[in-house]
Amino acid sequence: MLWVKSFHIVFVASWFAGLFYLPRIFVNLAMVPQSSAAERERLLLMARKLLRFTTILAVPALALGLWLYLGYGIGRAPGSYWMHAKLTVVALVIGYHHACARMLEKFQSGHNTRSHVWLRWFNEVPVMLMVAAVILVVVKPWQG
Repeated sequence: MLWVKSFHIVFVASWFAGLFYLPRIFVNLAMVPQSSAAERERLLLMARKLLRFTTILAVPALALGLWLYLGYGIGRAPGSYWMHAKLTVVALVIGYHHACARMLEKFQSGHNTRSHVWLRWFNEVPVMLMVAAVILVVVKPWQG
C-alpha cells in the first residue's frame, strides 16, 4: 500500500504543478498585445503542451487514488466524513482542470473575455484546493 500511496502523492503533486502554471500562461496571453502574433503563438504552444502533460499526469493520480480508496479501503471506514469532503475537493480539481481546457480553447479561437487580473485570481484556486485536500487527508476532521 505504501508504494501505491507514494506514487499517488507524486502524481498528484505533478498534476497540481501543471495546474499552478497553466493559468500563469493564460495571464501572459491576456497581456500580449494584438500586434505580437509570434509571442501569442509561442504561449499558446506552451499552454497546449502543458495541458496535455498535466492531463496525462491526472490519470495515474486519479487511478492510484481510486486504488487506495477501493482496493485498500482508505477513507471507507464508518464515520470517515473527511473522505466525502476530500472527494468533493477532487471533483472540484477535475472541474478546474476542465475549466483550464475550455479557457485554452477560447484563447486559441481568439474569444477570451477574461482579464489578466481575473486570471491571476483564478490562478489561486488550485492552491486553495491543494491546501484543503492536504488538511483533509492529514488532519481527518469529522472522523467518527
